[in-house]
Amino acid sequence: MAADKVDPIHQFHIVKLIPINIGGYDLSFTNSALFMVATVAIASAFLYLSTSSRSLIPGRLQSVSEMAYEFVANMLRDAAGTQGMKFFPFVFSLFMFVLVANLLGLFPYFFTITSHIIVTFGLAALVIGTVIVYGFMKHGLGFLKLFVPKGVPILMMVLVVPIEVISFVSRPVSLSVRLFANMLAGHITLKVFSGFVVSLSALGALGVAGSVLPLAMAVALTALELLVALLQAYVFAVLTCMYLNDALHPSH
Repeated sequence: MAADKVDPIHQFHIVKLIPINIGGYDLSFTNSALFMVATVAIASAFLYLSTSSRSLIPGRLQSVSEMAYEFVANMLRDAAGTQGMKFFPFVFSLFMFVLVANLLGLFPYFFTITSHIIVTFGLAALVIGTVIVYGFMKHGLGFLKLFVPKGVPILMMVLVVPIEVISFVSRPVSLSVRLFANMLAGHITLKVFSGFVVSLSALGALGVAGSVLPLAMAVALTALELLVALLQAYVFAVLTCMYLNDALHPSH
């Protein structure tokens, strides 16, 4: 039990809360699924409750919601133009989901769903899938111009086109790994320093004195993790906007 309390990896374990097995497939409701539901519920409840009054002079919560709305809207306009606003509900939903999921993971004993590569890759695959489907629906085979930059000599196409294709295919990997790795590394580091505090405090007065430094580091890392949680939600959303711009304007 003591080892589990200071194990930095233990916080990422998937735990079955409601075992469900259908046709040989494990569809159990896990702690990861629970926090996904909680993330959607909290984000939805906050947006609904903060904007339900629609006051002409907004209160604090309504101001936060309106700032989040304008923040994502401006981001999407800057990256994809006014045509990109048709994707606003999609981008805003992704931004709020990642942001709330990251913030929930900062609470002690809570589960950080964005620290699992399968979750972040699922979100990234959804983004790239939307780009591909919309790109072909709107432009047909003209979407393939995305892989043929303008002004490149024909002889160089043999080299440039494969590079562009590899770059496009690697997008869901880089998009998912960036979010996953930042959340995973930060939580592990924070858990390690917190473990130092617990271990040193058990050694008596001398250990308590020695635990001051790792405690200060844990506090500083918590502040840094808050910044990373906000920053990673922003990075995920802004890259999504840039990728959607390729679906709207495939020509370089």
